[in-house]
Amino acid sequence: MGFSEKQREIFRFPYTHYEALICDGAVRSGKTSVMSLSFLLWAMGRFDRCAFAICGKSVGSVERNIITPQLGVRYLQDNFSIRYNRGGHVLIVRRGVRENRFYLFGGKDESSYALIQGVTLAGVLLDEVALMPQSFVEQALARCSVDGAKFWFNCNPENPMHWFRQEWILQPDKHNALHLHFMMTDNPSLSEETRQRYERTYSGVFYQRYVLGKWVAAEGVIYSMFSETENTYRPDQRPKAMAWLSERTIAVDYGTANPARFLDIYDDGETVRVDREYDWDSRKEHAQKTDREYADDLLAFMGPQPCAVIVDPSAASFIAELGRRGVYVVKADNDVPDGIRKTAGLIGRRTIQICETCARLIDEMGTYVWDEKASQRGEEKPVKQNDHSADALRYYVNSLPDWRFE
Repeated sequence: MGFSEKQREIFRFPYTHYEALICDGAVRSGKTSVMSLSFLLWAMGRFDRCAFAICGKSVGSVERNIITPQLGVRYLQDNFSIRYNRGGHVLIVRRGVRENRFYLFGGKDESSYALIQGVTLAGVLLDEVALMPQSFVEQALARCSVDGAKFWFNCNPENPMHWFRQEWILQPDKHNALHLHFMMTDNPSLSEETRQRYERTYSGVFYQRYVLGKWVAAEGVIYSMFSETENTYRPDQRPKAMAWLSERTIAVDYGTANPARFLDIYDDGETVRVDREYDWDSRKEHAQKTDREYADDLLAFMGPQPCAVIVDPSAASFIAELGRRGVYVVKADNDVPDGIRKTAGLIGRRTIQICETCARLIDEMGTYVWDEKASQRGEEKPVKQNDHSADALRYYVNSLPDWRFE
């Protein structure tokens, strides 16, 4: 099908005077695939016996978004010898006597900068750079000390006060950077059907960012795409074989002074069904429960068929109590922005379905809102009220593999 004009600019970038390339904009706009191919071709054409870094939010995301697709590119297969060492997280590329190594790094949190210390690089590609802490990005750039090194960035939009937009996108001349803004129409391989599906999936701030490619602040109802007609089911509409064809998990948002919620979740690999809900609000009941009492309630809620239980990792004493009773506990990934982003995508696709009996979770779909004061400071977080069932659902969604959100 060929490349769009904007994608061709990515291929031309290495041979310009620019030292950095920034590609931001809508999802599925062809940024990552073309950038990673151009990065590899530039590195192999310009350097020999050098090290490069390919960075993402996690090593797994780099393997999925960059390494696996590039291993399938016919031109690379025909012209290069490519070997990926999964244990060492390094891609070794050879052509004739020339060989370079591409090391994979994950930049998930503030501690990640230490992972990339000590290596000398001839270039770095930072995929989903807006999801990485500034300390990690700056450390990666500082390692690029080989003559002729270049920086490659791509991302989807976040809050307009985000450090990367403020420092790089709004000041490209300061960094001698080429900035290219992408829309879905810049990807000639994207079908009209797929584009329309993404337009239907998102609404509110997620539509503005992921479909229109705009850097906008989060405000209003978080799950504005939730529909009581399209995201819920009656008990009599429950699939008859749901218990047999689905993996069951209980997600827990633990509270002592705050309400405690358990969600009974069935997942068939396509649809996540929240079938039951447990609630104990100590303020309303004028009685706080102990860890032992909550564990008793959870085992009664679980019934005779055991299953995994996902719990907020801060509930250490409750997790210990469940462990003493032989319950298989998974500590939840409490990444709030990423969990909200993933949950919103599944709700928009209608692959999260909630039984009408889960009244509190359904109510929170309409009252779970962004903290606008935090947004003005460049932070993305919800108002911490009316969020207990929504948090439990987010814990579960964060446990799912990344391919579920593609």
